[in-house]
Amino acid sequence: MPPFVAVQCIEGPRHTRGTPPNVVETDARTWLLLVTGLLEFEDAVASGALTASGLRAGEVARWLPLVPL
Repeated sequence: MPPFVAVQCIEGPRHTRGTPPNVVETDARTWLLLVTGLLEFEDAVASGALTASGLRAGEVARWLPLVPL
């Protein structure tokens, strides 16, 4: 539901229904901190601000930051 979104952002197994196999969940503020490099993926997980479930969920970290400040 807006303003929130779900997106497949890296190549992975095809998913058609139910809970996807690799999920990263966080709030908007944490996501912005991650994509700008002001917060490390591992630190977000350790603090509980981000959850990563599934064997490949953590792979998204290699693409961060998107826009280093």
